[in-house]
Amino acid sequence: MLSYARQTLKRVPSFQELLQGTMGSAKEEISVDVLVIGAGPTGLGAAKRLNQIDGPSWLIVDSNETPGGLASTDVTPEGFLYDVGGHVIFSHYKYFDDCIDEALPNEDDWYTHQRISYVRCKELWVPYPFQNNISMLPKEDQSRCVDSMIDAFVEARISATKPKDFDEWIVRNMGVGVADLFMRPYNYKVWAVPTTKWEQMQCAWLGERVAAPDVKKVITNVIHNKTAGGWGPNATFRFPARDGTGGIWIAVAKTLPKSNTRFGEHGAVTKIDADAHRATLKDGTVVKYQKMVNTMAVDSLVQHMGDKELVDLSKGLFYSSTHVIGVGIRGERPERIGDKCWLYFPEDNCPFYRATIFSNYSPYNQPQKDVKLPTQQLANGSKPSSSEAKEGPYWSIMVEVSESSMKPVDGKSLLADCIQGLVNTDMIKPTDEIVSTYHRRFDHGYPTPTLEREGVLKQLLPALQAKDIWSRGRFGSWRYEVGNQDHSFMLGVEAADNIVNGAVELTLNYPDFVNGRQNTERRLVEGAQVFAKSKKSVD
Repeated sequence: MLSYARQTLKRVPSFQELLQGTMGSAKEEISVDVLVIGAGPTGLGAAKRLNQIDGPSWLIVDSNETPGGLASTDVTPEGFLYDVGGHVIFSHYKYFDDCIDEALPNEDDWYTHQRISYVRCKELWVPYPFQNNISMLPKEDQSRCVDSMIDAFVEARISATKPKDFDEWIVRNMGVGVADLFMRPYNYKVWAVPTTKWEQMQCAWLGERVAAPDVKKVITNVIHNKTAGGWGPNATFRFPARDGTGGIWIAVAKTLPKSNTRFGEHGAVTKIDADAHRATLKDGTVVKYQKMVNTMAVDSLVQHMGDKELVDLSKGLFYSSTHVIGVGIRGERPERIGDKCWLYFPEDNCPFYRATIFSNYSPYNQPQKDVKLPTQQLANGSKPSSSEAKEGPYWSIMVEVSESSMKPVDGKSLLADCIQGLVNTDMIKPTDEIVSTYHRRFDHGYPTPTLEREGVLKQLLPALQAKDIWSRGRFGSWRYEVGNQDHSFMLGVEAADNIVNGAVELTLNYPDFVNGRQNTERRLVEGAQVFAKSKKSVD
């Protein structure tokens, strides 16, 4: 717990005061009880909670001018919005709901959608989840999938051991038919790990993210040519009306006192002296802290610390990079696209693993109809017949491509390859007019849940905490299974509560508990009470 004497706490000076010299020069050492590094969902969660707790002084810093981190939104020069990856809002926590509703309180701040998702397979749109809807496949594929699914069901019933890795989990739960047709190729495209290396991936992270099929229902649906209903916690989701997902976090940041924030160049951390509890910012300011909540990637953190032992330990963590590609198109949204939300692509006729019809989330995710834009190119790569700017309407697609040393990507040709992939999968037509494109690469895209991950984290995170550093977040604590926006936010909230009050960090330490009871929202207060009772009964 954080130990402090309230009468000796110093107010955090605003940056304007530092510049004006009212509290010293910009290179003066300042002191806070808690320093929060990073203003993505995790950092903002920590700051939000610290601001509510009476007592500790705190400061949140980020090298970006705009808060949001990996949940931010970019805008193209033509006015198309793209999130930095596929993000939607669904929640396991009432506290999270309350905080974002405070930031965006009006009914017209949000759109609510029913998820409409498909898998593109053999030139068909198979409803998601694929393994529950093989009734949509050709008869030959139906037969192979059902046969192997029955074999897997029998094997699972008689086996005395649990699956030892992800690939074995797939085969044990779904059979080789679904594995070869969808799960193996799709997950290779997501994780950028070749199928020959899948023994590296554990299966403890799966939780509510992958639906295990009900064999009887699958067979019934095949016989009656029916599809299965929706599945998963995001079957219904919210999306902000304006400013994309990043707008949520900009709004949350605005609920915090400006005097406690340092964003942009003056919030960039260049060095951390963990032993002295000092962080040096790019402008030379030294922040003296008692405790730290770190949300930068933990491998980057230990580099900033210059701790060779921890740097070597962090080399046991693996990740893939993500390319986000956006394509803005003139014309009415095609009927074949309809109200689709996001779509999965396991086959090799396109480089992307997922596409989001981003214009379907909000009418403000693209320019309005009366905005005039020139055509940059046709989808087949040819030049337009005219360079004259014309009105819309407009719609847009966002796709994601993974990259790793085991799955290299040609960044120079990737945009063109993705546009061709959209044509190959009948998402767009060769003659469609493209009026805007977007491409951004994120070095840290997905934290890979390898078999050795837990062994590293069980040493690395406690070693950092022994130095008064709580490293949390999608890459701060490196647990993909609690890497959604609500999870990430609560990792920061719970870190703050643990620092100040010694409270249990449920999300970090008990992800299965947090993610339990599929399709039912978890409520933090209720969950904490249930957890306390269950722990007491065990003790």
